[in-house]
Amino acid sequence: MRRKIIIAVIASMLGFLLYQIYVFFLSPATNLNGIYLVPKDAVLVVETQNPIDNWEDISNSDIWRHLQTNDYFNELTKSLNGFDNVFDKQKRLIDFIGNRSMFISIHVTERKQYDLLYIADLQKIAKLNILKTHLSSFVGEDYKLHKRQYHQHEILEFYDKESRETIFISFVENQLLASFTHTLVENAIDQYGEPVIGRDLQFIAVNKKIGFENMFRLYVQYKYMDSYLNCFFDGKSDLLKNLTQTFKYSGFHFDLTSNNIVIADGYTNTYENTNIYLSALQKTGEGKRSIAKIAPERTALYVSFAFDSFTEFYKNFESVMQEDSTNFISYQNNLKKIEDYLDIDIKKHFISWIDNELALLQMQPTINNQNEMALVFKVKNKELAIERLDYILKKIRKKTPVKFKGVDYKEHRIQFMSIKGFFKVFLGEMFKEFDKPYFSLIDDYIVFTNNPNTLKNIIDDFLVKKTLANSEDYQGFNEQFDSKSSVFAYINTPVLYKSMYSLADRTTKKQLVENKNFIICFPQIGFQLTPYATMFESRLLVSFQDPEVVKGKEQFKEQLEGPKREGETEEAKDNIVEIEKKNVFQTPEILPDNLDADEFVKKYDNGNVLFRVSLENGIPNGKYKEYYLNGKIKLKGRFKEGKQYKVWKLYDENGNLLAKNKF
Repeated sequence: MRRKIIIAVIASMLGFLLYQIYVFFLSPATNLNGIYLVPKDAVLVVETQNPIDNWEDISNSDIWRHLQTNDYFNELTKSLNGFDNVFDKQKRLIDFIGNRSMFISIHVTERKQYDLLYIADLQKIAKLNILKTHLSSFVGEDYKLHKRQYHQHEILEFYDKESRETIFISFVENQLLASFTHTLVENAIDQYGEPVIGRDLQFIAVNKKIGFENMFRLYVQYKYMDSYLNCFFDGKSDLLKNLTQTFKYSGFHFDLTSNNIVIADGYTNTYENTNIYLSALQKTGEGKRSIAKIAPERTALYVSFAFDSFTEFYKNFESVMQEDSTNFISYQNNLKKIEDYLDIDIKKHFISWIDNELALLQMQPTINNQNEMALVFKVKNKELAIERLDYILKKIRKKTPVKFKGVDYKEHRIQFMSIKGFFKVFLGEMFKEFDKPYFSLIDDYIVFTNNPNTLKNIIDDFLVKKTLANSEDYQGFNEQFDSKSSVFAYINTPVLYKSMYSLADRTTKKQLVENKNFIICFPQIGFQLTPYATMFESRLLVSFQDPEVVKGKEQFKEQLEGPKREGETEEAKDNIVEIEKKNVFQTPEILPDNLDADEFVKKYDNGNVLFRVSLENGIPNGKYKEYYLNGKIKLKGRFKEGKQYKVWKLYDENGNLLAKNKF
């Protein structure tokens, strides 16, 4: 009897062993591709063939170590670290599974909340029931296991007794699913029958081009980018709206080639007929960018659109626009109104002189916290450009009450184009900010701005060679990209930080200060698009530097401003008579934002007038009066063609005359 029991046990064990051998070695392979389980609302998907080795490389990099010192970034990587720690306590499972293909996808789970889903390819190991049955022994006694069924698939819930968090794990054929959010595992199971991303032809087109030769592949689905970024920032921008409505997928392959730079190459496709600029650019070819020659070193954002020929680009622009007949008819009618009203021909008087690049520049504000932006066109022929623009200006002066005839500033003529909505009609919504712009010829470029002082600042920087093209940092960074492209975007992060800070409200400023080191540590970011068949070849480059090194660079140093006149101390006022006359009678900088106005008034923060001055063609000419904060007269005199003229008088806060000076 005992012998029969032993034989039965042995037979059972052999049968089980033979079954496992059959399952592992002889049964047909039914390897499911992990991408078919990625839920359809993934905003970012990272794919890697060797997750363990690659994760070690990342976690040992300078970039990762620096970011880990930020509390907010620690929250972002919480899932990564948590999932890794589950298996870190018992290395048996990780050794058993080994380096397997893995997808990590990021999803918005609720308002301002996101989480990660992990999909690991266990191949035939997943068929071994012993793995599923004894998984709890691998993760240790710190976890309490619960099981439940979801659509014919078992979900294992490992409750961490210490952190009180639950890890949800399931198996779908050869794939292991894991997340700290149960809905992500459930959504992945739902994809098993009807995958969305993995069957999307546009995703497949990008995926085929990426290959597997690098450490990582990163896929971006722009449709959900706005909800993801809203987890970090409040509000929406037109730029973000254009981004999500224009691009569908980007795919990149990249390595951590060094501790200081990440270069990702790949491909991007777009929605059909959603962005006329990109559709037109794809048909027009690429061009060599050069506007960095006049873009100030303090440029925060430089977005370049380049082509073989602007004339050809504009033909394609109109051709693409015709596909939407309603919008095209509206465009034609609005353009014809401008042409008929001014008796001009847009193609002859404007398009004809534009060369192969136009760019948008956003610069660090230098005055009154104004958002300094510029629209720049490279010109084919300077004489032709000035001649055609002068013709337009003559027509404007003939048809409108505008009397401004331009002013000279350091041998550059600043003109005023008073055509409301011209660029919005001519080039579309992206350029609507440039309404009734000022412009000037700077080197081989016509520069348009909404504020004449922005033009003056660009001219000043150009004359002293403080431009991007003369910046060693920009030069080295720019060399990492092709010299020709269709779209090139460059972000000068420390300068962008200053711009954001100067324009932000008090709450946002506090957040910016707290996270400054984790913003400026990526001082330069670049993105390039070049036409490739029906897609765009793409390159993304992010540089990393120790924030203390960034702060030490001359162009990024905080500007130390002396006390402003409106903020003078009582001690300074008491001793004002003893100060040299040239300082006593020096006026604050006069920077009118409308060169066609008869008067310019600047005010204190509380709304009281600081000074008022008469203008002629944007230059002080006539009476000047400056006031104390209490409204009493402080300084008065006259200007003549921008210079102080005749007798000027200085008063104390009680109206008593302190000093006179004749100019």
